[in-house]
Amino acid sequence: MEKMKLKMLYSDMRSDLDFIEKELEIAVNSSSDLLNEASLHLLHAGGKRIRPVFVLLAGKFGHYQIDQMKNVAVPLELIHMASLVHDDVIDDSEMRRGKLTVKAQWNNRVAMYTGDFIFARALEYITKIQNPQAHRILSHAMVEICVGEIIQIEDKFKLDQRLQDYFRRIKRKTALLIASSCELGAIVSGADVKTANHLKRFGYYVGMSFQIIDDILDFTSSDKELGKPAGSDLIQGNITLPILFLKDSPEFRPALEYALSGNMTEIERLALVKRIRESDAIAKSKAISNLYLQKALNEINALPTSLAKKSLREIALYMGKRKF
Repeated sequence: MEKMKLKMLYSDMRSDLDFIEKELEIAVNSSSDLLNEASLHLLHAGGKRIRPVFVLLAGKFGHYQIDQMKNVAVPLELIHMASLVHDDVIDDSEMRRGKLTVKAQWNNRVAMYTGDFIFARALEYITKIQNPQAHRILSHAMVEICVGEIIQIEDKFKLDQRLQDYFRRIKRKTALLIASSCELGAIVSGADVKTANHLKRFGYYVGMSFQIIDDILDFTSSDKELGKPAGSDLIQGNITLPILFLKDSPEFRPALEYALSGNMTEIERLALVKRIRESDAIAKSKAISNLYLQKALNEINALPTSLAKKSLREIALYMGKRKF
């Protein structure tokens, strides 16, 4: 239902998004049957395509041409897809969006090479963009995402982290690529510098809000809604915002340390998730997400009036208030 609601928000772009979807299928095609199967397995897993949507909407503030916009929308989604495959290997995740991950369907080696292949395909698409500034933005985003993945590995199972560590991590994990989607859509379409900067900041703020909500939903949604066990982030050693608000509590600290030990049973997992769900850490995390969301909306308010501006506002509100 929630995913259908999101699709309704950009239904007027349906034909262009279908075009991008076909381009993505072409992009992941290779001479290897195994690579094709693994790449299409990931592609058809049901992503929201938020990054391509933001590319296209940002392009509406300039001279919009879908044949140009695809050269940004496709590589950005490919970069995102590749990072998901690598994340699943790092986290040893069996399920994503209710389906087996590439590493679970095949193995870690196939997953890593599939991720590398998709990254390489993104680089091929980038060469179709003539603007050197666009190349700098995309290459910087790719470098930062890789750095972020290493930092995420280093931070795993470390309960004593600062809020600053978390915000830097989710910036690289999510916000940077969404900010790049908005900025590049504007740049490639020839939008003015002021508009491009507003869109870049909008993308950053909405990306931060989006990831915080994602981390909240890991505790507040059901296993069925998530398509994976609730509390997976914690069990896998990823310390998110709700946990940072609870880590110094004498009431929660022993349970959190036990959860990170790898010895937790299913009954114990569900009990801890329920306790976290009912704690004030959820409201505190939502409040910070809302601060980022309001900053994103402020950037939208500064944009020229258009249908694209209205769509950006509606999608931002959806992303900041979604239930799963």
